[in-house]
Amino acid sequence: MAIDKDRMNRERNRIRMLVFMVLSVLTNLILNHIVSYLGLPLFIDNVGTITAAAIGGYLPGIIVGYVTNIVNMTADPANAYYAVLSAVIAIFGAFFANKGYFEKIHKTIITIPVFAIVGGAFGSLITYLMYGFGMGEGISAPFAKTLLEKGSLSVFQAQFISDMAIDLVDKAITVLLVFVILRLLPDKVKSSLRLTGWRQTPMSAEDLDAASKNDTRVTSLRVKIIVIISAIMIFVAFVTTAISYLLYRNFAIKEFTTTGQNVAKLAASTIDGDAVDVYLSEGENAEGYKEVEKKLEKIRETSKDIEYLYVYQIKEDGCHVVFDLDTADLPGAEPGEIIEFDESFSEYIPNLLAGENIDSIVTDDTYGWLLTDYEPVYDSEGNCVCYAAADIQMQDVALNSISFLTMVSSLFVGFFIFILVFCVWLADYNLIYPITAMTLSASKFVYDNEETIDVSVERLNRLNVNTGDEIENLYDSLTKTIAETVGYIEDVKEKGEEIAHMQNGLIYVLADLVESRDKNTGDHVRKTAAYVRLILRKMKEKGVYSEYLTDEYMEDVANSAPLHDVGKIKVSDLILNKPGKLTDEEFEIMKSHTTAGNDIITSAMALVSDSGYLKEAKNLATYHHEKWDGSGYPCGIAGEEIPLSARIMAIADVFDALVSKRSYKKPFTFEQAMDIIKEGAGKHFDPELAKLFIEADEEVRAIAEEHERMSKGVASVLARESDTFAIENTESTDDGKE
Repeated sequence: MAIDKDRMNRERNRIRMLVFMVLSVLTNLILNHIVSYLGLPLFIDNVGTITAAAIGGYLPGIIVGYVTNIVNMTADPANAYYAVLSAVIAIFGAFFANKGYFEKIHKTIITIPVFAIVGGAFGSLITYLMYGFGMGEGISAPFAKTLLEKGSLSVFQAQFISDMAIDLVDKAITVLLVFVILRLLPDKVKSSLRLTGWRQTPMSAEDLDAASKNDTRVTSLRVKIIVIISAIMIFVAFVTTAISYLLYRNFAIKEFTTTGQNVAKLAASTIDGDAVDVYLSEGENAEGYKEVEKKLEKIRETSKDIEYLYVYQIKEDGCHVVFDLDTADLPGAEPGEIIEFDESFSEYIPNLLAGENIDSIVTDDTYGWLLTDYEPVYDSEGNCVCYAAADIQMQDVALNSISFLTMVSSLFVGFFIFILVFCVWLADYNLIYPITAMTLSASKFVYDNEETIDVSVERLNRLNVNTGDEIENLYDSLTKTIAETVGYIEDVKEKGEEIAHMQNGLIYVLADLVESRDKNTGDHVRKTAAYVRLILRKMKEKGVYSEYLTDEYMEDVANSAPLHDVGKIKVSDLILNKPGKLTDEEFEIMKSHTTAGNDIITSAMALVSDSGYLKEAKNLATYHHEKWDGSGYPCGIAGEEIPLSARIMAIADVFDALVSKRSYKKPFTFEQAMDIIKEGAGKHFDPELAKLFIEADEEVRAIAEEHERMSKGVASVLARESDTFAIENTESTDDGKE
């Protein structure tokens, strides 16, 4: 059902987008026809293009621009060559919209010169090159001709200025109309007209922004795709354009050669070979000379490509003019005048003197870069008496070739932009976005606790990548692997918790073994561990020594607290349980439990790869009898030289010793013990930690009272069990006596 719903939504979006693009094309055409009908020297044919780009994105804008030009080709095929301008305008329209330029009028106005440069400057360059460096016949042509006639501007300058002036006005009106349309359309409508091709759950704007900033070691996949497509298309375009250019150039030369030959032949057929000597001697006064000259004029007019048309008699001393038609720039030579041979003709002179046919000649001499065709004129006896010649400017061939190259290049660049944007769009939605979404989901995966793991798994599952190819297979494999990994992590976590419980249990067992030898300590290890946890919690709340208080550190200190007196296992029972005051020698032995604890835990650390909490256990066992003022043991270190964990334990250890009953002393009251801690701040104890402990007096009292109740409860149970055992023993004895 979900898949069918997604398919229906995609179909609706496609139809909506198609209607939107059709309306955008109609907007371009209708506005263009309106200004044309009103006789205004404007285009106004990019409103729909920019609107489609601003709302739908790069691809819809380019499509609308292209379709508009294709439709306009029916009226003027030259519109096809300006499609590239529509594509570039669409790109800038989408870019400015993405940057928010169409949201405020002052920002919108900034875009006008950019669009004018694209439409005016580049459009003018294309026009100039297409029409052979001459004046086009577009909307700006009348204005350009006026500038050309009234000023000292070149053709290109006049064309450029007129195109820019008109396009500034044109694009100002266009951009303002786009601004109005975008303001009138509701945001909901605009968002529904965005062309997307999601093959997964759509990414949020934040994720898309993060994806665009995603760092790669060398080059992003998107850039690689653009480079590959561009390289292939540029190579293909270069090869095909070069081949097309060469073919066109050769064809043009061949066509010009054929034209020259035909004109020369036609001119030769007009000349009476028997009258050539008369024409040379009498010139224009010769009978029929004027009539022949007029025929030659008409022959030249049959082709606009013919630059010069003349008839020469070739002799040793040069070219003897029979006919030489005037041109707009150069008057023809008079009949009988002798013109010296150009150096480039030297190799052809023998053939010409012999009256032979010669191939077309390309020269670049006195009269410019010319393609010349010579056709012999024969008298009635079949002798070659002169040659009719037609010259065509090779510059025209070059200009036409450049014009052709401009047209081909314009078509290719426009097509290139369309293909590139389309391929990138496809790559984004079928490759880049699915991979990026999986990468972001994987990078955000958190294993902190069960809740965050569930959220991370759900985030990955919600991607729903359905490209139907290797990317979807990768997604399926990733989700399966993550699910299995999460299950494995949960198993490991469960086992880890069991091991941690076992470890803590073993610590207390070990501590109880030590404590059971010292009949003076009672429930000392459990109470001191509780006080240590309390101090750690208060430190975190108040921010005291916060640089040390990671969760791992706090757990290590709290869990290893019961091992602070582990070294007592090496102290004699006689000293541990002596009811009276210890001698100096006995006290020295008692003090050795700190170094003994150090040795025991150091040995334990050597047996495991991850010492973890044992590091703090070692600090506690070794230094918990050190004092802030340096008067403690075993090392006599002071202040913050004493490990933080040992400074915490010092308070917990002393306080419990004060409030607990011993065989050699009565317990201090809670208040007395607190006063002693207060007095020891800055001497025996870290003043910051002592202050926290004193301020938490109510919680300290609660811990002490709770353990007192627990101790009494255990004692009561042990007493009942002892009484039961005694009664059973007595009954057994009586039975034995009987």
